[in-house]
Amino acid sequence: MRRTRGLLDAKHTLYACGLAIGSQAVVNNFVPLLLITFEGEFGLSLSDIAVLVGFNFFVQLVTDFIAAFVVDRVGYRPAIVFGQVCAALGLLGLAVLPAVMTPFAGLMVAVAVYAVGGGLCEVLVSPIVEHSPTEKKAAAMSLMHSFYCWGHVFVVLASAAFFLAFGIGHWRVLAVIWALLPLADAWYFTRVPITQPPAQQGMRGAVHTLRQPAFWFLFVLMVCSGAAEQSVSQWASAFAESGLKVPKAVGDLAGPAFFATMMGLSRVLHARYAERFSLPRVMVISGLMCLTGYLMLVLSPTPVLALLGVGLVGFSVGVFWPGTLSLAAVRLPLGGTVMYGILALAGDVGCSVGPSMVGFVSDLAGGSLNWGFALAALFPLVLVGLIVYSLTRARRPRPLQGGTA
Repeated sequence: MRRTRGLLDAKHTLYACGLAIGSQAVVNNFVPLLLITFEGEFGLSLSDIAVLVGFNFFVQLVTDFIAAFVVDRVGYRPAIVFGQVCAALGLLGLAVLPAVMTPFAGLMVAVAVYAVGGGLCEVLVSPIVEHSPTEKKAAAMSLMHSFYCWGHVFVVLASAAFFLAFGIGHWRVLAVIWALLPLADAWYFTRVPITQPPAQQGMRGAVHTLRQPAFWFLFVLMVCSGAAEQSVSQWASAFAESGLKVPKAVGDLAGPAFFATMMGLSRVLHARYAERFSLPRVMVISGLMCLTGYLMLVLSPTPVLALLGVGLVGFSVGVFWPGTLSLAAVRLPLGGTVMYGILALAGDVGCSVGPSMVGFVSDLAGGSLNWGFALAALFPLVLVGLIVYSLTRARRPRPLQGGTA
């Protein structure tokens, strides 16, 4: 095993992390494609489906929190391998457990298992990349996170092609096929080099980090990043269907796939040109673009222009999540795994709160998503305001020691 690892370099570590992010895209986006199928095949109510979707995010939140304080002791390699195995077992469970248990209970167990894998991926991939002996960390972080976008697009397109060719009734076969990706990546992670800081040093640094105002500034940025992204991503299909009056299959392509493609393109471009520009300024410009996209969704007089707003939001939010993690690595270099774990938890809070708020407000407004998007526009606005305030404060001259302000 050592000899095999010696043949691999840090680039393979990045490839393995990219595949892990792609696996996370599978576990987060495959089941939503089957919700109507589950409703008909298993007799689930809409309340059951809502619980099923929310349970995935809840388990990931819990996993984020626990892993942040445990992973340093267990080790990066065993934890990420275990996470990928959980993702594979959860996808296999989708195909098997509803037949050996009550359908709803079987689906809940399967979701819980792969959600543990998704949570571990969120906590571990960023520090693994950050501690890898590679140059251009911000570019590597952005490129690695772009794999989630391409994974999302690939899941939608490949699943649609499979169902068109073999029928939706064979969804269990596709679940088994998707399980092969995290299973293969688990083996890959046993072969790549992984650098981990000493656990004791990491914990001391984490305690110091959690006391810093800069950490909580980054925490709020992560909440806003997740909320600004998922507020549109989760409702893009419904928005496309209701606004353009197209079938669901077309809505999935015109909504979520378009959004994910633009977000992936943004992350690839940022990875290519990250070293040329100031990251905080790029995030401010992206935040203003995101706000413009939200306004297009709310105020656009034509459906096509509103759809372009979906793409603009997707493109602009691409830098938010990896950009915040890169800022954390620079400003709080001793944060360690605990910092990344809690920031991942913050991002998941935003991913849960944002789309829930859009749905709740839209329901109060008689089913109009425009009102929900109007309130969600506060997230990019707060993000821009915080970064501008940070930049302004950094330029402010400090008084001499012993003088007066």
